[in-house]
Amino acid sequence: MMSTRAERIEQTLRAAFAPAVLDVVDESGRHARHAGRQGLPAGETHYAVTMVAESLRELSRLERSRAVHEALDAEFKSGLHALSLTLSAPESV
Repeated sequence: MMSTRAERIEQTLRAAFAPAVLDVVDESGRHARHAGRQGLPAGETHYAVTMVAESLRELSRLERSRAVHEALDAEFKSGLHALSLTLSAPESV
């Protein structure tokens, strides 16, 4: 069964970071006329990801972003164009 890009992103991030919270939203429809989209297939190109994971605790904001981009490298190589990230570690109690 073929999975959507959102499902693949979720599976990849769950495997790599074991997040407590993960929300993956396809925002491609909001960017249909975006100049950077030209030449890309319709849909599944722009995503917003909110993730809370203990594994991010010791990473800086830049390191968190780089880690997610590295984990999703195959998706970027196959048409993922833009990724909006909100990344954090769980709050200490």
